[in-house]
Amino acid sequence: MTHRIAGAPLDFAALRSELEVPGDFDSAVLADAEHAAASVRLPDPDATDIPFVTIDPAGSRDLDQALHIARDGDGFVVSYAIADVASFVVPGSALDAETHRRGETLYFPDVRVPLHPPGLSEAAASLLPGQIRPAVLWRITLDATGEVAAVDVGRARVRSTAQLDYAGVQRSFDAGTPPASVEALVDVGTRRLALARARHAIDLDLPEQSVEPDGPGGWTLTLRSPLPVERYNAEISLLTGMCAASIMLRGGFGLLRTVPPPDPGAVQALHRAAGALGIDWPEGAAPGDVLDSVDRADPRHVAFIEHAVALLRGSGYTPFDGAPPAQARHSGIGAPYAHVTAPLRRLVDRYGSEICLALHAGTAIPDWVRRAVPALPAQMQQADHRAHLADRAVVDATEAWLLRDRVGERFDAVVIDADERAGTVVLDEPAVRARCTGPDLPVGERIRVRLVTADVEQRDVHFERAWPTRVSARVVVNPARITATRADKTGQWYSCSAAG
Repeated sequence: MTHRIAGAPLDFAALRSELEVPGDFDSAVLADAEHAAASVRLPDPDATDIPFVTIDPAGSRDLDQALHIARDGDGFVVSYAIADVASFVVPGSALDAETHRRGETLYFPDVRVPLHPPGLSEAAASLLPGQIRPAVLWRITLDATGEVAAVDVGRARVRSTAQLDYAGVQRSFDAGTPPASVEALVDVGTRRLALARARHAIDLDLPEQSVEPDGPGGWTLTLRSPLPVERYNAEISLLTGMCAASIMLRGGFGLLRTVPPPDPGAVQALHRAAGALGIDWPEGAAPGDVLDSVDRADPRHVAFIEHAVALLRGSGYTPFDGAPPAQARHSGIGAPYAHVTAPLRRLVDRYGSEICLALHAGTAIPDWVRRAVPALPAQMQQADHRAHLADRAVVDATEAWLLRDRVGERFDAVVIDADERAGTVVLDEPAVRARCTGPDLPVGERIRVRLVTADVEQRDVHFERAWPTRVSARVVVNPARITATRADKTGQWYSCSAAG
């Protein structure tokens, strides 16, 4: 579902200013990055013989991960190279301080606000094709079921052989001609997804609402679901993060990404929603199992998934030194998990990698890592919050802009949640999600709504339920016959007659 915004004079720069998004890097930070790019030392271990490839959105330059999967009997060996950002950032430097201030890369439709200067994130540290780069290399051996049999992690020099994008890789698999380096990706991905189901992982997998360029001066508002290869590729990242968490827990020091178990009240509410929406919930089934069975093309099932968002509240970063934390799991994944696979775009991953490298090698964790870890949860929570605000503000502003001249018009929409007086609807076209006023909105059903507000400055879009004309009659009486023409509750006209 897309809609082009004619002219699209949306001021995303003003939005960044309002949200206090960091601007350009200062001269000291740029000088640090330039010096690091010119003086980085490559690791001695050489893994350039492995034909790695990267798989990212088309046009990406900040390439954190490079992948190769080899079949090993009835199992697999996953080689996953992660950009070695710590080789470029000197602890305590101006560059280091700036990354702690930013926390993560922010993505706007017109620009990317990077965690590191582009000279690093899009050049010297990025795993660009044909370039020898320092990397943190994970070698994960899987058995025939996709379970982890062995893990090794260490520094190595690597070289990517090709930069691939999701759409192109999906087409190659559909055509039966997948790239040789990731020919086994579907087999590994499906096995890992089966294991996720066995862990009762909670995978919401909702369509993503985003703003994308559409030619000169235009933007497109889209609602898209991930391609199958995106899910399989994500499983490689999740696998690596789970292995990282295991190393941390065995070693007695780490920083986990945690989500507490679903609140019992949220599970009960979801169970009630399933009944109201006609979704089968087998006796004893876990919420994640029910979510895995729904049809994401069915509006009632999409509404059910929207209700399930409440299951995954309270995400955070949990540091520990010594005994494992009382709550060490990521309930969405169904296992302990740590961030280590996106260090160019997320600050915490640099520290997660250093912890795993030291613990796996049996060496001391660097002092600069130990000093920084206690403050990282608050820094990352602040960065995550800013990223969420930015994402939401971009979409809200775009929705208001494209609807600004359509106040009073009626649209077809699906109700995805509701209370006694109002709810949330998603339009069939364009891909707008907004609040709607109206009593007893039928969750999971399609209704007509009328646009009441589209305020670009306030980024506010609001609808009300559009009720059809209930009765409108014209009656002609004569001595012999009565004829009436009226509208029924659907708005269709019909006639009826009666003899006098």
